[in-house]
Amino acid sequence: MKIIILGAGQVGGSLAAQLASEANDITVIDTDAVRLRELGDRLDIRTVQGKGSFPTVLRQAGADDADMLIAVTSSDETNMIACQVAYTLFRTPTKIARVRESAYLTRGGLFHNEAVPIDVLISPEQVVTNYIKRLIEHPGALQVLDFAEGKAQLVAVRAYYGGPLVGQELRFLRQHMPGVDTRVAAIFRKDRPIIPKGDTIIEADDEVFFIAATRDIRAVMSELRRVEKTHKRVIIAGGGNIGERLAEAIESRYQVKIIEASKARADYLSQNLDRAVVLHGSASDRELLIEENIEEVDIFCAVTNDDEANIMSSMLAKRLGARKVMTLINNPAYVDLVQGGEIDIAISPSQTTIGTLLTHVRRGDIVNVYSLRRGAAEAIEAVAHGDARSSKVVGKAIGQIDLPPGTTIGAIVRDEEVLIAHDSTVIESDDHVILFVIDKKHIRDVERLFQVGLTFF
Repeated sequence: MKIIILGAGQVGGSLAAQLASEANDITVIDTDAVRLRELGDRLDIRTVQGKGSFPTVLRQAGADDADMLIAVTSSDETNMIACQVAYTLFRTPTKIARVRESAYLTRGGLFHNEAVPIDVLISPEQVVTNYIKRLIEHPGALQVLDFAEGKAQLVAVRAYYGGPLVGQELRFLRQHMPGVDTRVAAIFRKDRPIIPKGDTIIEADDEVFFIAATRDIRAVMSELRRVEKTHKRVIIAGGGNIGERLAEAIESRYQVKIIEASKARADYLSQNLDRAVVLHGSASDRELLIEENIEEVDIFCAVTNDDEANIMSSMLAKRLGARKVMTLINNPAYVDLVQGGEIDIAISPSQTTIGTLLTHVRRGDIVNVYSLRRGAAEAIEAVAHGDARSSKVVGKAIGQIDLPPGTTIGAIVRDEEVLIAHDSTVIESDDHVILFVIDKKHIRDVERLFQVGLTFF
C-alpha cells in the first residue's frame, strides 16, 4: 500500500516505523529536516521536506497514485487542508486526519466530501481519555481494551505472589472458575513473549493478557492477583484537554479533584465541570498534596503536556501515600524507564493513538487494532466474511486453521454472545474474531486469512 504520512513527530514517526516494517511504500512529509533525516536513517522510507498542505509538496511525495493520506501534524488546520487538497487535486481514496480541537468536532456534518473531505477523524485526547477511564474502572489492570462494542475485553495484569493461579498450570484456570469461560492470550515474562499452552505455569511478575466477556473480567482478575478495592478518590494533575475530558467522564461516579497551574484555565474548569473540585496550584507542591489528603487518594493521574512535570508529580504523590499513580508520557524512551517502579502505569499517547490509525490501514474487514507492549505485539478484531469456499476461516474449527506463528485466537463474538476460543469452536460468517499477534512480521498473513476470495462475489 502506498501511504503518505504528514508529520514526523511521535505519532507520525512511530506509525511510519510500524507500517514500513510491513512492506508498505511509505513517504513522510515534515518541515523539520533534522527529524526527517533521523527517520530516513533509521527506516526504509522516503522523506519530503515541506508543508504537507501544499499541492506541490504532496505531488512530490507521490500523491498522484497514493492509496492513503494520514495527516498527523501538530496543526489541525494543516491536517484538514491537506485532506482537502488530496481529495480535490489527487482524488486520494482514503484520508485520515488528527483533529484535536473540540470546536471542530462538536459540530456535526463538517467532515464529508462536500465540506471537509476527511474519511476518518482521529482525536488523540478522546482516545487517551477512554483508555485512562477503562483503567480507572478496572483496579489492578495494566491495560484494558474493548472489543465488539464493549462486549468482550482484553486485560493485562501482573501476576502477584500469593495469587491463586501463580505457580499453577493454565489448565487449572477452568477448575478454579467453573462458571467463567476465559482464555489467556499471551504471557510476557521479563519482556519475552510466551505462547500459552495448557501446561504453561504462571510465575509471579508475569504480565498476563487474558480475554473474557466484559461481565467476567473482575472474576478472572481475582485469580491472578489480589482484588483491589473499587476506586473512589481521584486526583487529576493537569486541566488541559485530556484532564477536562477525563473529569467529565468520571465525575459522576468518583470524587474527582483537578489541580491546574493556570488561574484562567482553573476558572474555566470550575465553571464547566459539574461535580469535580478544581484547585489552582502546582501538582508538584508537596504542601498542596498533603493538604488535599493525598494518602487517601486511590488514583493520582498526571496528564499535563510536560513529561518531566508528570513524572515528578507522580513520584511525589506516590511517596506521599497515593495508592496508584498513572502518568502520561509522550517520550517513548521514558515509558520503559519509569513503569513498574514508583509509577504504576505509564501511558503513551502515541501508542494509544496508533492502534486507532492501524485499524484503517489493515487489509480485510478489521474493526479494531490495539498496539501492545509499545508496539511489540497487536490485538486485532477482524470480521469473518464469505463461506467455506471463499474464506480461509469460515466453516472451519479453530484447530483446523493454519494460524501464522505467534498468533492465537482468543475469542469470537457472535451477535450478543461471547465465545471463548477452543480448538473445536467453528467460525461462522459475520463472527468478530479477536486475535493476538506477538510477532509483527506475520500481520500480513493474519490479514490474508480474513480477505474473501473472488468466489464470494
